[in-house]
Amino acid sequence: MCTSTVVIGALLASSKLVHAEDRFFNELRFGASTSIQSGRSREDGVFPEVVALFDPFGFEQVTGWKQQLLHPRLHAGSSIGTFGEATQFYGGLTWTVDLGEKLFVEAGFGGAVHTGNLDEDDNGPDLGSRLLFREYLAAGINLQDGWRLVAQVAHASNASICDGPNEGMTRAGVLVAYKF
Repeated sequence: MCTSTVVIGALLASSKLVHAEDRFFNELRFGASTSIQSGRSREDGVFPEVVALFDPFGFEQVTGWKQQLLHPRLHAGSSIGTFGEATQFYGGLTWTVDLGEKLFVEAGFGGAVHTGNLDEDDNGPDLGSRLLFREYLAAGINLQDGWRLVAQVAHASNASICDGPNEGMTRAGVLVAYKF
């Protein structure tokens, strides 16, 4: 938790990175999620979320949904465990499609590293592997002056390609974003 907070804080403090002509990242998101699983694999608490999106493939320069799909952005983030639950550090590709001036939808795919249970335990999901696939779906609204509101559902699991359990982690949340 402390490491991701320090890294994000350092990035925010370096206004040259954020406001330079060639920005280091083009969007920051902060919010919280909660587990939407049931039974023994449900995680307790609220998970603070921090995500940075990068545009190395020229997403901001294209128009139309076909071109947007051909120009994904990169994302890197963390979902911070509370109440002894798993923390995730993740990254991957994000495909965003604008639905007019106000609304947009997204899908993301990549990988995650977590601090959760690997084998059978009485608390939270049994994940079977430290490295997981992670995907998410989101919908959002552009507010004003670069501010956005994003609702997302994210899932991380080993896709049953590892020996052992694969209960996965599924969380839903809301994030406030600023697009530079």
